[in-house]
Amino acid sequence: MRLPLLRDPGDIATAVLARARALGFSAAGLVDAAPLGSHDRYRAWVAAGHAGDMEYMTEPASVAARADLSALLPEVASALVVALPYGRLPLPPAHAGRVAAYAQGEDYHLVMKTRLHRLGRELPALAGRPVAWRVCVDTAPVLERELASRAGLGFVGKNTALIAPGAGSAFLLGELLMDLPLAPVAAGADTSMRCGRCTECIDRCPTGALGERTLDARLCISYLTIEWTGIIPLALRPLVGTWVYGCDICQDVCPFNEGAGAAVRDPELAPRARLTAIDLPRLIGIGTAQHRKLVRRTALRRAPREQLQRNACVAAGNVTDAAAWPALVEALSAAVLAGHPLVRGHAAWALGRLSQGKGDRAALALAAAREKEEDPWIVRELMLACDPREERNEH
Repeated sequence: MRLPLLRDPGDIATAVLARARALGFSAAGLVDAAPLGSHDRYRAWVAAGHAGDMEYMTEPASVAARADLSALLPEVASALVVALPYGRLPLPPAHAGRVAAYAQGEDYHLVMKTRLHRLGRELPALAGRPVAWRVCVDTAPVLERELASRAGLGFVGKNTALIAPGAGSAFLLGELLMDLPLAPVAAGADTSMRCGRCTECIDRCPTGALGERTLDARLCISYLTIEWTGIIPLALRPLVGTWVYGCDICQDVCPFNEGAGAAVRDPELAPRARLTAIDLPRLIGIGTAQHRKLVRRTALRRAPREQLQRNACVAAGNVTDAAAWPALVEALSAAVLAGHPLVRGHAAWALGRLSQGKGDRAALALAAAREKEEDPWIVRELMLACDPREERNEH
């Protein structure tokens, strides 16, 4: 049974929004707990296979939970939706690996959860009675872009990102579900679809992952570098470019991100020097302790060491910079032949891209590894790297 409010709902709403802004959120709005209208679209997206291997998005229980906020908090009556800006960043040198802008600073999960939990603990004092509440940041099964649009934070663009005119799309979303029956209060952004005829994001996506306000995750560079833990398909590797974690291309080319507002950044999300321009050779050969230091308290914690090494190998093959040769050769040497096959196979591909022909260091390393390698997939990668004219079957 929902408890009655001891204070005026309008005053509570005003206080909640004021506290959200005081905690550093750039925008905040309130929505009721009505069923989510975009759920049918979400189910169709999953049925089309566009979620790829992300089981946390495709499991029946998870899909069902996204239909109604009460699956997360049975007593829910309203939700606070907030935005935290991470801002656009300058491009790194062409030979460096790239990390998506949102992941270059403190882990946003930690930042947003800390602030929203603080606000949640303050709710009883604001409402004058006990309050049931729950914080949701990214990992909870919530159709947060619909909630954010309903809360007046912006509109969903053709690149599937939430866009706030004047502020762009370089911000993260979070929610605080509450059993408080508060009337909706819009944050004030224009929520009407404003992309018009512009298709820059669709046209400039290297892999063709974007359609009209839809995304095939299986082709998305962010998915390939973060979610996908297996072998990156041969046809997609050259298209990954120098991204080692995430991708910003569809936002970088968006006209809504050209204004000064898109550069606004929360201080806690300030980029860390070690992540603004990734040293690819160093990442290819990174050790366990170095990996822990690199990803500590960042969103990169999601990626195992061998996955980041795999991504660095692909990026190095796309840079065609001779500086990466020693690290790639080491990844194929007898001393580390027992290393992770995911790294060895992608290192072979990168060396094949760097090799100028028989007799150079890359070609010799590939030939030496081919004599010792027993893993069938890596043997195939070595054969293709040694002779690119061979038929390149997709994995």
